[in-house]
Amino acid sequence: MMTNSLTQRRSVLAALSTLPWLSSAWAQGTMSHDMSAMPGMPEMPAMSGMAGMHSGAEAVTALAPVEAIAAGAPLAALKKLVNTSSKPGVFRASLRAAPVSLAVMQDGTQTEFWAYNDSLPGPLIEVMEGDTVEIEFINALPQPSTIHWHGLPIPSEQDGNPQDAVPAGGRRVYRFTLPMNCAGTYWYHPHPHGLTAEQVYRGLAGLFIVRAKNDPLHAIPERHLVCSDLRLSADGRIPANGANDEMNGREGQFALVNAQRQPVLSFDAGGRERWRIWNANSARYLRLTLPGATFTLVGTDGGLLEKPVTGLSELMMAAAQRIEVIVDAPASGGVVGLVTSPVERGKMGMVPPEYPITLLTVDFSAVKPERLAALPALPSSLRHIQPLGAAKAKKRVVFSELMSMAGGVHSMKFLLNGQTFDMQRVDFTSRINEVELWEIVNEADMDHPFHIHGTQFQVVEREMDGKVTPEPLLAWRDIVNTRSGETVRLKLVQRHKGLRMFHCHVLEHENAGMMGQVNVI
Repeated sequence: MMTNSLTQRRSVLAALSTLPWLSSAWAQGTMSHDMSAMPGMPEMPAMSGMAGMHSGAEAVTALAPVEAIAAGAPLAALKKLVNTSSKPGVFRASLRAAPVSLAVMQDGTQTEFWAYNDSLPGPLIEVMEGDTVEIEFINALPQPSTIHWHGLPIPSEQDGNPQDAVPAGGRRVYRFTLPMNCAGTYWYHPHPHGLTAEQVYRGLAGLFIVRAKNDPLHAIPERHLVCSDLRLSADGRIPANGANDEMNGREGQFALVNAQRQPVLSFDAGGRERWRIWNANSARYLRLTLPGATFTLVGTDGGLLEKPVTGLSELMMAAAQRIEVIVDAPASGGVVGLVTSPVERGKMGMVPPEYPITLLTVDFSAVKPERLAALPALPSSLRHIQPLGAAKAKKRVVFSELMSMAGGVHSMKFLLNGQTFDMQRVDFTSRINEVELWEIVNEADMDHPFHIHGTQFQVVEREMDGKVTPEPLLAWRDIVNTRSGETVRLKLVQRHKGLRMFHCHVLEHENAGMMGQVNVI
């Protein structure tokens, strides 16, 4: 549990805001948000921001303006990882993590990224449920690394845990067979403790789709949208995290889709598309709207829902969440922007003003009104999800934070059950194939997205201010946001023995200690 009261924590924040070095940093920096809210809308003038700072007076990194990366190119399809196996049901390939210099700024300035197979984002792996996957990982980075197969129900020893880091210059083969009924939208990224945040913000993240043998939506044209952000200094470098990043999580001034700034999506002439959306940001939450159009939610992290959820005007996504939605073109047609609006998630310290950001432009001009009238109804049933039964064990996870100004130096710890992560400590023990009820309690000032390795879970209910609200959706997930002061209850089953991580998926919070381990026996 926390040792500082809420009043004490806020007193520390108030003291921080008066420090001369912090105030001067704000005055010298550059605003790190693209503030264009709709296509054709002029971008708002740059405002003060902060980058490249730690717990003391340091030189401030001037950031590149948002116009430094060109906007308006056609939306690029994701690069796919090529299967080198000729054996049915086997996917075999290599992923090499290495530095690569790319010119993403309009003036041709080179930026050194860290990327899988020189690709931003990392290449898409597409397999079928039941397939065997063999990936040789080659680590050409100057740091140890792993590949964590986020959300996939695979053995612990193949899941890229921090205990299994591949040294710089090393390599290993990840090999696993996917069970049936695990079709869904996943991704992969590094997981070496203390280095995960840096490796991801430098570019290491890739996509993974497990397809179903029988997909009721297979005939609908599919689109892949990978939302990420990027911070660049004026000279094209990727700057290190500063104090604000370590506290709130890193958000770059460039909000990207498929590694492009404000690309143009030419909507299918048939008038309907299926979008898989990844929130691959380190910390940024998304609140998505598409003026004139409505969304039908059909899938979450672990695949399709039982039934479509129609008539949605807004989609909320915490960091690391994935969703599947059906988008029908509006009758008015035209060109509109997919916009993400600010999400109040309890940021602390000196937080700059935040504005809506246009992530991409959607051009509906190819769609004819008569095609919209002829669109068939979506299936009323998408799949069967069996509710998990009575829990045989219970776990309680408490998120909290601890701030200090000892010696005039600001420091902050992010805690899980009152402790920071220790790789030598096992926090919980679970039994294989046993249903458990996990209670995620957020006693911190900020929202924290909870993630557990190796399995998907079903959210049962949420409690806030003494009011319990049953979860309206029966869905498989591996990320759930917990608001400050909220308790989320969920059920899960682990199907493989071994060590599993659970943590906040704001990567800076994970790095700072908000992570634990459960041993499945």
